[in-house]
Amino acid sequence: MSDAIKHECGIALIRLRKPFSYYIEKYGTPMYGINKLYLLMEKQHNRGQDGAGVAAVKIGVPEGKRYISRYRSVDPQPISVIFNKINRKFRKAIRDHKDRYLDAEWILENTAFSGEVLLGHLRYGTHGSNEIENCHPFLRQSNWRSRNLVVAGNFNMTNVDELFNKLVELGQHPKEKNDTVTVLEKIGHFLDEENQLLFNKFKNEHSNHEISSLIEDELDLQRVLMRSCKDFDGGYAMAGMTGYGAAFVARDPAGIRPAYYYADDEVVVVASEKPAIKIAFNINYDQIKEIEPGHALIIEKNGDFAQKQFIDQLEKKSCSFERIYFSRGSDPEIYQERKMLGKLLVPQVLEAVNFDLENTVFSYIPNTAETAFLGMMEGIEDYLIQYRKKVILDGKPNGVDPEKILSLKPRIEKLVIKDAKQRSFIVADSERDKFVTNLYDTTYGVIKKDIDTIVVIDDSIVRGTTLERSIIQMLDKLGPKKIVIVSSSPQIRFPDCYGIDMSKMKEFVAFRAVLELLKESGKEYHLEEVYEQCKGAIQTLSGNMENHVKNLYAQFSYNEISRKVSEIVTPKNCKAEIQVVFQTIDNLHKACPKHIGDWYFTGDYATPGGNRVANKAYMFFMEGKTVRAY
Repeated sequence: MSDAIKHECGIALIRLRKPFSYYIEKYGTPMYGINKLYLLMEKQHNRGQDGAGVAAVKIGVPEGKRYISRYRSVDPQPISVIFNKINRKFRKAIRDHKDRYLDAEWILENTAFSGEVLLGHLRYGTHGSNEIENCHPFLRQSNWRSRNLVVAGNFNMTNVDELFNKLVELGQHPKEKNDTVTVLEKIGHFLDEENQLLFNKFKNEHSNHEISSLIEDELDLQRVLMRSCKDFDGGYAMAGMTGYGAAFVARDPAGIRPAYYYADDEVVVVASEKPAIKIAFNINYDQIKEIEPGHALIIEKNGDFAQKQFIDQLEKKSCSFERIYFSRGSDPEIYQERKMLGKLLVPQVLEAVNFDLENTVFSYIPNTAETAFLGMMEGIEDYLIQYRKKVILDGKPNGVDPEKILSLKPRIEKLVIKDAKQRSFIVADSERDKFVTNLYDTTYGVIKKDIDTIVVIDDSIVRGTTLERSIIQMLDKLGPKKIVIVSSSPQIRFPDCYGIDMSKMKEFVAFRAVLELLKESGKEYHLEEVYEQCKGAIQTLSGNMENHVKNLYAQFSYNEISRKVSEIVTPKNCKAEIQVVFQTIDNLHKACPKHIGDWYFTGDYATPGGNRVANKAYMFFMEGKTVRAY
């Protein structure tokens, strides 16, 4: 998308189900697992521009040997930095102990990251500074192997304050108030309790040394998750490893955040995106399964695994932005969905160009919008087929050359070209507009000045500032009569609280449009009315039940807001007429029928906490506060 927003985090987990020696004998290296983890993370690198982390757990190594390893990095290329450090560990083993390098027992006892359970995380931060302390995986340490916990996830909780207070009530003294710490400590607390229950069960019949092994054999991770996650409100796909080798990936009850897995007799693997699993393990897409909402994929110490429910399911509302933009378009389902998003826009686009395809040039920006562009072009071609058919069946129209009608095809040009060597996400907001102007080149000589209409499709329009200050100005210099900006997603109206960095109301161009419409129509009194409704709701439990900000948008039609957005993004001294066309909600659901999470467009949140966030975000706007509402 042309507007810069933060991405969704990514996770990758691998459990080797055979003895470690098996992989050395079959694949000729002790790095089989770590190499596969690298592939999983590299194929999801789009989800981690702020940092990355890797952790490994070794199963059954002797006392006195380190069995948990972890590296994290916030360097510009964090995946490469981490795996270069890990590779140096193995190169050192080859250099210093060439005769032992393929000895599974020796490698496990003497080389870090040679474990059977591997966890990787890619961070796109929505809160907190970009420092190493904010990078996953997080580690909760103990001298008892079964009490060690490593956690990494793609999540945001809407009720951090409530979770923090519950930790205090449990007697803890949390060092920070954020969702990562509260999640880690909440799960860790009930992991400790489960350990204690089992210790009490066995203490009169076994030695402490024997009890440690018995606890590892009987510890019930499903019960730990049932007790620790019951108060969570948010979107999450959380991966965890225990010190003794059991692991889990838990998915939120509405299925907001994605999580997929593949298993055979050698491995169990989990990732945020299916293409990463397919490429890393060379399998078919139909072999990759989805972790069900409200379920955890639990992998026991012995390698057995199963999906187990740990929380009551809600209506499934998987994030539609994953399909529009975040996840890789190489996933066949996502590819077809994005094409359909473009195709369903064709009636609106034809109306915007007054059905004059002869004098219309189609293009797209940025590159991630290419698939929706292909779908839009397919729809235009379908329209032309029907148009030609009608002309032939109705007879030759007066004064129209039949050859011209039959040869008419959409004009497609690469009007805006991004310099692949430059990366816009690293630029501070204050410098972004100037940078974007230099980031893109325009193609001259293909637009008929004052005659042609340019149609450019984008994934989505969040703030509209990049359009106004950079892209439209560049296109206007080409001399078109009209510029139509097409968004393959609907109007973004409400904050996201489940992982995307979209939290402040005033940043949304659709909200700014409503503010101007309220002022122009003499309805500004609604601002104060809704503020009082939100404030009253937050002070009571009803703050979770209703999103009062919807009342502002209800004052105007979808098209009225689109027209006002068109005015807002039109730069001063722009010669061309500007029109913005947004995807409709109905067509979004037609294109992505299995991913109906649309709260940023409709305000219909997947969990009660979402309504509270929307109400708080509006209150903060009215009070002039610039902090996020969760």
